[in-house]
Amino acid sequence: MWLARLNPDWRFALRATPGAGAALPHLEDAAQVQRLWQEGLFAERVALLSAIRAHEPAAARELLTTTWATERAEDRLMFLDSLRAGLGPEDEPFLEQALADRSRNVRATAAELLSALPESALAARMAVRAGTCVALDHTREAPTITVEAPHECDAGMERDGVVPKAPAGRGERSWWFGQLVEAAPLGAWPRRLGGRTPEEIVALPVADDWQSELHAAWCRAAVRQRNAEWARALLGSPSAPEAGGPGAVSLAERAKLLGTLGSGERAEWVAGFIATHGLSEAFQLLGMCAVPWSAPLGRAVVDALNIARDAGSYPWSFSGVMGLAERCLDPAEASRLDGLLAVPDEPEDASPGAGGYWAEAFQRLVTTLRLRAAMIEELGTAGPCGGAAPS
Repeated sequence: MWLARLNPDWRFALRATPGAGAALPHLEDAAQVQRLWQEGLFAERVALLSAIRAHEPAAARELLTTTWATERAEDRLMFLDSLRAGLGPEDEPFLEQALADRSRNVRATAAELLSALPESALAARMAVRAGTCVALDHTREAPTITVEAPHECDAGMERDGVVPKAPAGRGERSWWFGQLVEAAPLGAWPRRLGGRTPEEIVALPVADDWQSELHAAWCRAAVRQRNAEWARALLGSPSAPEAGGPGAVSLAERAKLLGTLGSGERAEWVAGFIATHGLSEAFQLLGMCAVPWSAPLGRAVVDALNIARDAGSYPWSFSGVMGLAERCLDPAEASRLDGLLAVPDEPEDASPGAGGYWAEAFQRLVTTLRLRAAMIEELGTAGPCGGAAPS
């Protein structure tokens, strides 16, 4: 790519990668900005739009409107996706117009962006639709959520981004229902369900096996709307006996929910999860944590690895976590690992030679951490609050 930027005859190569190092004009130079927008390669135009969006969201949107009607469908989709950065209520009129776009993918993306704006008209329409599907039944022993999924996907639902055709193996009504709940503003549910908090709502029983569908849709809504309160409720306590939490139905959903929390809270939750459930399901969760890992999270990982070693399993069962630890543990933690470098006595039921393999794995981890520490010292860099910077 760097060669393509040096030779004008090779600029076509930049088309393959949006923002592939294209040289941008000063954003204050309106003439040059307009020229690049009108004449530049696709990658250059995406990079330009993204750069303007980062500094002045309204100006980027206005620039996009000048050529929107003449853009190719695939280009409109990429340009529209650039509006995720700095998305706000001012974007709603443009996105509402995009709901009538000729391209189904453009319409779907516009609907997704609008549903991320809880005060948008689309969100209000989805709240009404989802609200008609969910009710609270007080006639049972305990208040229970009941679900009546939609019986059809009408034209209005399609216009607002509901995909009518369900994937193979999925019921149509549950498919439509999940999309409605996912796009409805989460703030509507406390009003609909008796003024309860998100935590209280998630704890309510759900009739007729609709709980997983409803909670999964709430998970997607919490991620889309960046709602930390709902994410906490759906994640539940990291030490809960059920590793899936009260609402998250998959490891991927738990990881996405963690992404709505601040880095400190995220690390604390994952550390608690590892302390209770070990490392077998923690790899994807660890990937969501800021680097270098906080001291409590680093200790939780090392302690869990030590427990796995004492259990007599082989270290390559945890090779993914070991690889992450080499890159993400604070190098200052290396001294805490010295006690794990010796070959331990193996219990009778241990895998043959496992102790030696663990000693080698921990030695490699310590060596890497000390190398990182030496590099950081040599470079004279420091991380947040004066701590060691990641390398």
